[in-house]
This record gives sequence, structure tokens and C-alpha cells, in this order.
Amino acid sequence: MPLTENAIKKIAALQRNEITEHHIYQRIARVTGDIHNREVLNRIAGEELKHYAVWKQYTGQDIAPDRIRIWYYYLIARLLGLTFALKLMEGVEQGAQAGDAALLAAVPELPSMLANEAKHERELIALIDEERLKYVGSVVLGLNDALVEFTGTLAGLTFAIQDSRIIAVAGLITGVAASLSMAASEYLSQRSDETAGTSPIKAAIYTGMTYIVTVALLILPFLILANPYFALVFTLAGAVLVIFVFTFYIAVAKDLPFWRRFAEMAAISLGIAAISFVIGLLIRVLLNVTV
Repeated sequence: MPLTENAIKKIAALQRNEITEHHIYQRIARVTGDIHNREVLNRIAGEELKHYAVWKQYTGQDIAPDRIRIWYYYLIARLLGLTFALKLMEGVEQGAQAGDAALLAAVPELPSMLANEAKHERELIALIDEERLKYVGSVVLGLNDALVEFTGTLAGLTFAIQDSRIIAVAGLITGVAASLSMAASEYLSQRSDETAGTSPIKAAIYTGMTYIVTVALLILPFLILANPYFALVFTLAGAVLVIFVFTFYIAVAKDLPFWRRFAEMAAISLGIAAISFVIGLLIRVLLNVTV
């Protein structure tokens, strides 16, 4: 069955996608320390090259890979981890393939190639064993506590004190103390759970560092802006942005629903902030605090 010009263009796009992903897998494999992971990544890279050869039979031409996409996923893998980068890439690829159902009748190899791609994803999920994902619970603990406690604390201090510098100093002192407390609690919790399979010290570091970094981001507007109410608005916007980015990362890396988890976490943080804002107002009025 002769292929239309539109079909040839679609096949050329798929061909470029296969050679691009071949190079992505190869490049990531070169910097992967685990020998088994490296071997599987190289094998999958070889299969992507075979798929490229199949598409070449239809287009009759060599197609260069997308160098920008190669570096994009390589950098993501280096910065955010192998799991996140490859699951993100596989998700995008499946979305692109779903739009090419019209080629099924013209390209008999397409169903088996799609089955191979699904197999790739299962293999990737099975092979990945990243340290950072072992401590996701510790990161979530530090992030959630910092967001919930400090959106509320800063909102309450804003109406009770109404001075950006004092709010920032009070928040920073509280944040450092709270991060140390959270780290110590996580250490003791991990020590008491002998089946966790994680290092108590590393878990404490992940929790404490996540907490203090989140606190620093939330306090930053109060160090920059003189008006505490404007600072609070930027702090709340920053909290929502942090929740969005982190929830997206976890949703991709752990195959979890994104929007429900994002809405739940944002509602809790902003709800606590609203309650604390009212409490700050009441404290200011009842105790006649003037700063």
C-alpha cells in the first residue's frame, strides 16, 4: 500500500524520535554508575536504533537526531535523576505515538514497535534504584511541614507585627530551629524502624535540608519587599509554585496522580495560612500589639 506524503512526514518524525532516544539512552548510560542499569540502557538504545532502521526503509533517508532534546533529557537526568528523566521521556513518547494510529494499516511493524516501547518502560521501572527516591518520604516530610507551618507562621506574623524585617528575622530563627528539630525527629524515627532500609543520618539530612531550603524561599520576599502584605502575597505564590514543581516531580517519578495531590497539598497550606492570618489579627487586637 503506497504511503501518502503526510504519512511519510509522520514516519520521518518517528524516525527522528527513535534516533534521538537512541542517543539519549546511550548518553545517560555513560554516566550511570550501576553496571546492570548501564547494560539495560545500552540494550534499549540498541533497540531504538533498530526501530530507526525500520522507519528508514519507508523514508529512504538518514535523519539527524534532535541534539537539543538529547541535551535536555541528559541534563534532567543529571539534575533531577534517572527515574524522573526517563519516565518523563517515555510519557511524552507514548503521547506522540497515540496520535499515529492512522499509520497502523500502512505500517505493519508499528504494533510490535509500540509493544516494545511499553516493554521498555516496564524494564526501566524495574531497573531503577536511585538513592534519592528511597528518601522521598523524608523529603515530603520536610517540605510539607515547612510549607504548612511557615505559610501559617508568616501569615500570622504579617498581621501581628506588620514589619517585613522583623517578620523575616523571626521566621528565619524559627525556621532554623524547626529544621534541626525535624531532622532530629526523622533520625530517631528511622533509627526505630529497622526495616526501612535507609540510613537514619541521610534521612535526617534530606528532611532538614528540604525544610530549611523551603523556609528560605518563603522568607525571601520579606527580605526584599518593605510592604509585608505584598511580601505575603509573593510568599503564598512561591509556596504554590514549590508545591506544583515538587508534586509534578513525584507524580512522574512515582507514577502518582498529579492534580489531586497538588490540589490537596495547596489547599492545606493556603488554608492554614488563612487561619493563621485571622489568628494574627485577633492577637494584635486582643493584646493590643503595636510594632
